[in-house]
Amino acid sequence: MLPAFVRAVYRLSTACAVVAALMLLIAALVITWSIFYRAMGASTYWEIEFSVFMMVGSLFLASPYCLATRGHVGVDLLSHYLPKRFARPVGIVVAVVGLAVCVYLAWAGAEMTLHAFARDETTESAWAAPKWPLYLAMPVGLGLTALQYVAELLRDTLALAGEK
Repeated sequence: MLPAFVRAVYRLSTACAVVAALMLLIAALVITWSIFYRAMGASTYWEIEFSVFMMVGSLFLASPYCLATRGHVGVDLLSHYLPKRFARPVGIVVAVVGLAVCVYLAWAGAEMTLHAFARDETTESAWAAPKWPLYLAMPVGLGLTALQYVAELLRDTLALAGEK
């Protein structure tokens, strides 16, 4: 039986995937509306940039669920040919590397977000949207992906301990 922490992180990842799907739906609806609005002769200026913000945010928010469901692109040729007793430890090492990368990128994204917020940076478009919400998607999404890596490592470590 998986620990409550692993189940809770999986539920959080699933909730993030639902939010990401809604963000994509909103982006699609805004772009569709924009096309009809322009077809009627009106001018638009914020829809494309807003939709890009939504798509980037959805990409980062969907990342933990993608990891939880093994949807990430992985190079598993080595573990496929290794004996089973070596395959799981190699998977754990790969997960630790993935965790380290996510933690580093979440940290760098948080610094970038705080910098943009402190300087009140905006996009160069007519809309002049603040940049920090777009940048915030990176530390939030990758921070949650790091949390999902911790849950995966816990699950795999418990499975490895159960095999012995």
